[in-house]
Amino acid sequence: MSFWEHLDALRGLILKVGAVVLVLTVIFFIAMPWIFDHIILAPCNGDFPLYRLFESLCRNSDYLPDFSSSEFHVNLINIQLASQFFIHMTTSFWLGIIFSFPIIIYLLWKFISPGLYQNEKRGAGTAFLFGNLMFFIGLGVGYFLVFPLTLRFLAEYQVSALVPNHISLDSYMDNFLVLILVMGIIFELPMLAWLLGKMGALTRIFFVNYRRHAIVILLILAAVVTPTGDPFTLMIVFLPIYLLWEISAFLVPENTQDKKVSVTFA
Repeated sequence: MSFWEHLDALRGLILKVGAVVLVLTVIFFIAMPWIFDHIILAPCNGDFPLYRLFESLCRNSDYLPDFSSSEFHVNLINIQLASQFFIHMTTSFWLGIIFSFPIIIYLLWKFISPGLYQNEKRGAGTAFLFGNLMFFIGLGVGYFLVFPLTLRFLAEYQVSALVPNHISLDSYMDNFLVLILVMGIIFELPMLAWLLGKMGALTRIFFVNYRRHAIVILLILAAVVTPTGDPFTLMIVFLPIYLLWEISAFLVPENTQDKKVSVTFA
């Protein structure tokens, strides 16, 4: 293909990606009132599945924190005239990008794969499925675990009883999107470790040598994400993140084999 043919193929790719994102954005925009009421705002109510699970676990234990969910409720307020409209638009757009992500990656792969050798294509299908699976698992962990715990703690925290909490819609959505997307990206770490292992830049001995350091760092990360004072909630967040470390260690080779290159002079 000539340069202009490549440019035309790239233009077609961009148009396809834009069309996919636009269609999904429109669909989410239409369904946004239902999505807000039943999904996005669900952690604001005491009947959220995580709250009920923790309440049942803590009910008959003297050592676990009190996690009563019957009276928990977060009322959001809107303090800017155009906020609800712009949040409607931006949330629809972000959801359109997130759920079109597998299609975008597939279209990109179809664009670049003709220029790759057969050995370079090997394992691409597995990487595609694994990467997408881990990303959406991370989104699920962020939505069902990390964000509800963070919301529960911060919504009930008060520096003084004279200062009541009035949480704005903008603040809620900023934390909602950031925490969930960050968890989706964090869950791509095993994929990154696998790629570095295939390149020979990372081996299992790295994970063995730095396991204790990783435990300390991940505990600090879990404490920052969910700044609660009880070890029970801390471990609930820490364990999935630490599991990513062990999965990453399993996916990389035990050691790299030095390849000897022989040069023959004529």
